[in-house]
Amino acid sequence: MASTGYRGRLAPSPSGYLHLGHARTFWRAYQRARDAGGVLVMRNEDLDPQRSRPEFALAMLEDLRWLGITWQEGPDVGGPFAPYEQSRRKEFYLQAWRELLRCGAIYPCTCSRKDLALSAQAPHDGDDEPIYPGTCRERRLNATTPAGLNWRFRVPDGETLRFRDLALGEREFVAGCDFGDFVIWRRDDVPAYQLAVVVDDAAMRITEVVRGADLLRSTARQLLLQRAMDLPAVDYYHCPLMTDRQGVRLAKRSDALSLRALREKGMSAAEVLRQWDRRAPAK
Repeated sequence: MASTGYRGRLAPSPSGYLHLGHARTFWRAYQRARDAGGVLVMRNEDLDPQRSRPEFALAMLEDLRWLGITWQEGPDVGGPFAPYEQSRRKEFYLQAWRELLRCGAIYPCTCSRKDLALSAQAPHDGDDEPIYPGTCRERRLNATTPAGLNWRFRVPDGETLRFRDLALGEREFVAGCDFGDFVIWRRDDVPAYQLAVVVDDAAMRITEVVRGADLLRSTARQLLLQRAMDLPAVDYYHCPLMTDRQGVRLAKRSDALSLRALREKGMSAAEVLRQWDRRAPAK
């Protein structure tokens, strides 16, 4: 670890080629780690076996290095907190699941996607799950494994979660209103994003998380998980999102703006770095 103690991370998911929006966020994370004289960690967030592809994992490492981003720890260079692939860290997540079960913070949920689609409360714009209506909230189960059921974290309804984002300033979200009981383990025996990143950021001693503004609400959820497991606090820096020329937020399906496509067109890394200055962030 560098003498400053700063530890940042890059945490791409290999479910497609990285686009300009990813590049800008990861470049910012690289800059902040470099300027702080700290360590930058590369973590391959390949949790989802249905969406993760080895060719995308290789491409994200190649494309970010081509852009000029370097890291001191990661799946390709090793480090003291290996493995740096989430698909190889399941035991860490199981240990966290057991701790949350023991303290009564989570419960099993048998609701189907159809059940949730019919619930009165729809997901917020850009969010990944609807506000859960609480159907299974009082269920208890003395389980030895999470497999076969969704497991949800029981949020403290009405509590306001406040944090100071280093890029966007003071933010707050109300549990039970802005988000509900959220999934931390899926019925197909895959740990959910919220649990995995909290566990890994703590295990890898990350001090600052740089990511897109679409994950602001996830920060509130993750603060609750950190508190439930008595994990150290992390600083957050959320970057404005990038849009295409029609004002639509970039996604991995935006192939024409992927780093791989731009490289294949003969664009230099310097030209790519100039691209995001020509595109307005999402409002």
